[in-house]
Amino acid sequence: MKKKINYTFILLLLLSVSACKKGWVDTKPNGSPTTAFFWKSEDDIIKATAALYVPMRYESTWGRDLFWVQNASDDLVVGRTKADAENIKNFIPTGREGYLSSGWNDLYWMVNKANEAIKNIPTVTAASESVRNRALGEAYFVRGFAHFWIAYIWGHKDQGVPFEAVENPEYGKRIPPQLKSVTDNYAQVIADLQKASELLPLFETYGDADRGRAHKAAAWGYMVKAYAYWAQYDKTKWQPIPDLCDKIKNEGHRALITGKENGKTNYRSVFTIDNNWSSEYMWSVTSGVQGGSEFPGVILENKGWGVFNGWGYFQPTLELYNEYEANDPRREVTILKFGDKFTFFGQERSYYSTNSLSGFQINKYMEPYSYGTDGNAGTNTKINPSGDYPTTMLNLSLMRYAEILLFKAEALIELGKSGDAAVPLNEIRSRVGLSSISNPTLNDLKHERRVELACEWTDRLADLKRWGDFAKINAPLHGQNHSNKTDPNSPFTVNEIWPARNFNPARHMAWPINPDEISRSNGAYKQTPGW
Repeated sequence: MKKKINYTFILLLLLSVSACKKGWVDTKPNGSPTTAFFWKSEDDIIKATAALYVPMRYESTWGRDLFWVQNASDDLVVGRTKADAENIKNFIPTGREGYLSSGWNDLYWMVNKANEAIKNIPTVTAASESVRNRALGEAYFVRGFAHFWIAYIWGHKDQGVPFEAVENPEYGKRIPPQLKSVTDNYAQVIADLQKASELLPLFETYGDADRGRAHKAAAWGYMVKAYAYWAQYDKTKWQPIPDLCDKIKNEGHRALITGKENGKTNYRSVFTIDNNWSSEYMWSVTSGVQGGSEFPGVILENKGWGVFNGWGYFQPTLELYNEYEANDPRREVTILKFGDKFTFFGQERSYYSTNSLSGFQINKYMEPYSYGTDGNAGTNTKINPSGDYPTTMLNLSLMRYAEILLFKAEALIELGKSGDAAVPLNEIRSRVGLSSISNPTLNDLKHERRVELACEWTDRLADLKRWGDFAKINAPLHGQNHSNKTDPNSPFTVNEIWPARNFNPARHMAWPINPDEISRSNGAYKQTPGW
């Protein structure tokens, strides 16, 4: 499990760079040298840039906790009794919940580690120019990437989040100022990602040992997403998106996985260990049996039918299930319902659940649990044997090329070019055998984005907020209540599993900052508007 970082945000400014072995996903950081004795060699650069990625495996970030703000959409419910999670779901958090405050701290840790790297890498004359450039590109990427997550979760159009670049002469002499608007944060994010894209190599130039490091297409991809989020306040920000998406395809060599399995389009293969580094890969949490994201175990049936310890969180709603067209194969890949067949440690099972609130389970991350023999969890070499830290060899995708195509389609629709938007939108639909749409509307785009990316770390709630679809957020949520919860074939009734909520755009467009952070700033920081 992650070792908690107990530093306050203000003290993070003074952190020195801790070293970390190159294979960061499989090892622990190997010491914390002070900056006085660091930044001397090429090896120091390699260790420092590896350390930038370490928090990506933490429970407080992409292991679980950052997903709680996405769980507040209409696609998912908490699943198990969990007060802090339920308060977030119901838009009544205090900001002190660990599910919010820990992520804030660890994201700022990444920003400040990146700042230290940007400051010191150019001073290491003993390193080659190519190593320095790549490392600087990684640092700019991590700073932009972590800053983006902070900005869109806690940033508001009338008040941004704290940030200061090490390039500013005031850096280190004061706490980072709270920017005027989240759009100012997005501008800085895009500037950093642009620098990163100029310095980073293409993904395919990396050897096996360096896969998982930042690369050009990932930087371009998060520029696309930052522009799309910015566009909810400034429609001109749609304009650069189509060309950036084309660059990702043509220069970054990213493409959808295609192919057939049993005569059907193999969308399922996207979410397999063998395709961790496929052409569809943009950015993910590099995982393994001894490190990485525990998210596959977080969504697994609580107690795992007595075979392996699942945690039982983030259960899909009937609303999400019904969003799919009847012949869309993505529905079964994404969601398990009672009676669906799946392989669990080498044995075929029919899904049932004694504890699913909705009668459904996320299915996208289940492939690692299919390995093994005779239903014996101990025979599976693709997972961490500890159910308390259920990492697997499946990388957790944070962005894949399908999302790039959908952003291109959305941008073209917003720019009044619906005919052109049909091309990227239908590339998504044709892969799964669905009919084409000749002049897609924004509603077509919303549907396709929801079903293609469901239960991934793309944030359905952020989509609903930027589209102004507040009624969907507030609507009550439903599930299928089976009469016999141990019988996969038992009949069910539809029932309300989460009552209507009160999302108020005057208050809830951004999440509250931990009041303790505001107190520690001696009034320099202000609470999120409305809170």
